[in-house]
Amino acid sequence: MKKIIDWMTNVVGPKASKIARNPWIASIQETMIATIPVMVISSFVTIISILNEYIPNFPDFSYFSTFTMGLSAMMVAYLVPTFVLEKLRLPKYKRQAGFMGVAVLLAMSQAIVNEDGNFVVASDRIGASGMFVAIVAGLFVAFIMKLFSKRSMFSKETKMPKFLVDSFDSMAPIMIIMIIVFVLAGLLHLDLYEIVNVMISPLVNIAQSLFGFVLINFLMAFFYSFGLSPWLLTPVYYTVGMDAIAKNAAAVAAGGKAALVLTNETLGGWIWLGGTGCTLTLCILFLLCKSAKLKGLGRTCIFPGIFNINEPIVFGSIVFNPLLMIPMWINPIVVSIITYAVMKAGAVTIPSSSFLLWYMPIPIQTYLTNYDFRGVILVLILLAITAVIWYPFVVAYDKQCLEEEAAEAK
Repeated sequence: MKKIIDWMTNVVGPKASKIARNPWIASIQETMIATIPVMVISSFVTIISILNEYIPNFPDFSYFSTFTMGLSAMMVAYLVPTFVLEKLRLPKYKRQAGFMGVAVLLAMSQAIVNEDGNFVVASDRIGASGMFVAIVAGLFVAFIMKLFSKRSMFSKETKMPKFLVDSFDSMAPIMIIMIIVFVLAGLLHLDLYEIVNVMISPLVNIAQSLFGFVLINFLMAFFYSFGLSPWLLTPVYYTVGMDAIAKNAAAVAAGGKAALVLTNETLGGWIWLGGTGCTLTLCILFLLCKSAKLKGLGRTCIFPGIFNINEPIVFGSIVFNPLLMIPMWINPIVVSIITYAVMKAGAVTIPSSSFLLWYMPIPIQTYLTNYDFRGVILVLILLAITAVIWYPFVVAYDKQCLEEEAAEAK
């Protein structure tokens, strides 16, 4: 265990932090985080829509979802190049970059102006299903803009105002971007949207397999136990999850069944029980400990834990603590395997509507995720299992803390 901690501290930790600080990776991460408030609005609509079943002529609030989650790919296409240029400290073209990111996404999605003069684009291509394509569009625009950011058509001694200089200078990268997109999508008629989806399909398929589902959840807890934020994996699980929930919704709307387990809704409803690493039952067990230290931690952390905020308990007792790191690794593996198997077997309905209110208490959040009481029964069983996994380690840690407190008292 000491060797693992030394390896994580001296080798993996610095490299992971370096990757997280990479402007291109960090920009995708921040983009995903920036879209969460918009997705939460769509989640509120999911709750309100329950009233449609009981109140005749109740207003259809799906309008909110159409212009929030329904435009999520456009938001991503705008934000990615903007964040990249900000982080590269090249703000010269960031406004134009955001606009061009949206333009490239629409071109890749084969948007057209029809004979009636209407602008037409497939709605699924600019919504959650198009997030991967939006990221590619944003990174492409940011790359071209970066190449031209230090070049100017004017000398440094020019008398022209800076905003005019920047505006004229931005014409060159915009022209290059449009020529490339025009050749590929306009002349060669390539469906760039499908090409990108085919290219990233191996990643999505792995993530949606049992192995990928377990691996992602394990790595989040593993990194977190060393003090590295689980947000490191946001570009992977969040993007895959948004794509999956859109596909599940489409499948259900077509009369089929949701089949993709790895959604953000599944993670919030059954995997993050009190937060990454399933720490809610740990807070409860701490309340039952004899050690004054652990009782105090339990009292302090139980309230945020109910709302799935577990930084206090993680940094207060788990990080670099071998006794509690091990069960924190075991919990997501066990919980993920059971959840995946039960959902794939059809015993619990796989989520098919957006619900990202991750801070709602379990099992209320669980029920609102898929309106299936079997899911509530599953999450209660999972909570019991995590308590059993934590228990022997907590007993050992409680004994250790009692000995330390006794030594301090003497």
